Amino acid sequence: MKRFLLIFFGLCMICNVYAGDIESKEKSDINYDNKEGLNMAITINLRYTGTGGNARAFAEEMMSSGTVDKIRAEKGNLRYEYYVSMEDPETVLLVDSWTDQEAIDAHHASPMMETIATLREKYDLHMTVERYVSKETPKSEEHFIRK
Repeated sequence: MKRFLLIFFGLCMICNVYAGDIESKEKSDINYDNKEGLNMAITINLRYTGTGGNARAFAEEMMSSGTVDKIRAEKGNLRYEYYVSMEDPETVLLVDSWTDQEAIDAHHASPMMETIATLREKYDLHMTVERYVSKETPKSEEHFIRK
């Protein structure tokens, strides 16, 4: 588990999720009404765990069904990406980032949530959830980030 966390936090530093600099989309490509911009982004890490390869099959079906593309097109979505654990092949991490709580609430009220819930049941997945509010990278940490 320690190794997974080290890899995970290393990935976060590389992706700047921990630091809050969201660079997966250019600012001009982001469609949002939040006047405070990316500093207010909310990132939710969901770990889906199953057996027999079900977590990976779930993520693959989410992608192949077009559900992921629909979620990424929702107003306020900044990132919706799956990652496979190198330590635990039965766990898939979803990094899900939104401009603000209103965007998350709209997503939770969308038809995609029924699709997600149905697929979670189909693949018998269990979840853990962590929630983060992004901040700008402190000057003291900038030298750790290779851009």
